[in-house]
Amino acid sequence: MLTQIINGKILTPQGWLNDGSIVIEDSKIRDVLNNNRPIAGADKIIDAKGAYVVPGAIDIHVHGGGGRDFMETTEEAFLEAIAAHRRHGTTAIAPTLSSSTNKMIDDAAATCDRLMADPENGIIGLHLEGPYFNPKKAGAQMPEIIRAINPDEYRDLVERHNSIRRWDAAPELAGSEEFGQYLRSKGVVASLGHTAATPEDVDRAYKSGFNHATHFYNAMTQYHKEGIYSHAGTVEAVYDNDGITVEVIGDGIHVPIRALRMAYKFKGVERMAFITDALAVAASDSTKAFDERVTIENGVCILSDHSAIAGSIATMDRVIKVAVTQAGIPLEDAARMASETPAKIMGVYDRKGSIERGKDADIIFFDKDINLTGVIQMGREIETA
Repeated sequence: MLTQIINGKILTPQGWLNDGSIVIEDSKIRDVLNNNRPIAGADKIIDAKGAYVVPGAIDIHVHGGGGRDFMETTEEAFLEAIAAHRRHGTTAIAPTLSSSTNKMIDDAAATCDRLMADPENGIIGLHLEGPYFNPKKAGAQMPEIIRAINPDEYRDLVERHNSIRRWDAAPELAGSEEFGQYLRSKGVVASLGHTAATPEDVDRAYKSGFNHATHFYNAMTQYHKEGIYSHAGTVEAVYDNDGITVEVIGDGIHVPIRALRMAYKFKGVERMAFITDALAVAASDSTKAFDERVTIENGVCILSDHSAIAGSIATMDRVIKVAVTQAGIPLEDAARMASETPAKIMGVYDRKGSIERGKDADIIFFDKDINLTGVIQMGREIETA
C-alpha cells in the first residue's frame, strides 16, 4: 500500500517543511519530499488541507483509558486502553502499572510480552511505577502494596520478561544503588519517583543508573525548611543534574502552568517529555477507576478523601494543546516533547519519534486551533475520537 500525504505543514528534524509531502509504504515512511506533486503508483492521497503534520505522540506513563486499566493484566484490557488513546493521537505507548503485587506484575508482563510481538499494537515496553517507593510520598499509590526493594523479585521479573523496559523507585531506599546498576546493565530505564530523596541521594542514584524523573514535581520534595535552615529538595537536585531527563503531566492541573513552563525553560526540549499519567477514566464515558478510592473532581482524578491528587483524565492531544495554548510553548517544541524526547528516553528513536525516511509511519494532524484532526499509526488511518 502506497500512500502520500500532501498539503500539510510537516515537522521534520530539520524544522517545518511547507508544501512538502510524505510517502508511506505499508507501515513505514518511504520518503519525505519537498514538493506536493503526486507520485506515480500512489494507492491513496491524503490531503492534509493545511494542517500541522507532526510525529505521533508517545506516552511513556499511562495507566489506562477507555474504561480499562493495565492493572487488569488481560490482553482485552490492554488493547482497549491502547485503542482509546490511539484515537487521541498516541501512536506508541508504555503501559504503566501502579505499585502492584508480584503476581500482578508477572501477569501484566506476560501479556505485554505477547502483545509486543505485533508492532501494530504500538507497545514500546512495560513501565512499572513502583512498588519500591517511600511510603511518605505514596500519593495515590496503594500504601499496602509499597514495599522494600527486593533483588530476588526484580531480578526474576526482568530476566523472565523482555517487555519490562522501565522501572521507578525511590532512590533513598536501601538497595536502590544495586537496583539502578542492575537495570542499567539490562537496558531498562531506571527512574526516581515517589521520593523524599535529598540532593545527595539523587547524586548517588544518578551514578548508579537513575537518569529519569517520574512525573516531575509530583510526589517529590522541593525547596523547604527544616528548623531554621533551608534545604534543596529532589526537584532542585534534578534541575541541577543535566543528565537526568524529566516527564511532566501536561494536563495543566497536576503541574501549574508556570511550573510547567519553568521545566521547559530549564530542562529544554531534549530533556523533557510530556506524559498523561492517565487512568482508566481517560478517553471514556466511565467515571470508575480501577482503584475504588479514586474519583473525578474539577477535571482530574483525586482520592475520595481528598488526601492526594491521583492520575489524570488527559489524552496526548489535550496535553499538546495545553502546552501550546496555555503555556505558550511553540507547537514544534510541544510536539517534540510528546514524541522525539520520549522516544529517546525509551530507546526507540531509531524507529519512532520523528518524521523521516525509514521510520514507522506514526503521524498526527492538528488544525490551526491545535485540535487533533487525523491519526496514522503504522501506516493505518485511525478514526479520531
